[in-house]
Amino acid sequence: MRRLLARRMKFHLFGAFIVSVGCAALYKFGVADPRKRAYAEFYKNYDPMKDFEAMRAAGVFESAPPK
Repeated sequence: MRRLLARRMKFHLFGAFIVSVGCAALYKFGVADPRKRAYAEFYKNYDPMKDFEAMRAAGVFESAPPK
C-alpha cells in the first residue's frame, strides 16, 4: 500500500493529459478550422453595399428609408 497515491497519480495525470490533447485537437480540426473556412468563403464574395441596399429596400432601417 505504500506509494499507492503516487503511482495512481502518475497514471491519471498521463491519461488526463492525453485526453485533453485529444479533445483540443478534435475541436481544432472538427470545429475551428471548418468555421474559419466557412467565414473565409462567405466573405470572399460578400458585397456589403448590395446587402445594405437589399435591407434598405425591405424597410429594415428606420434611418435609411427605402427608395
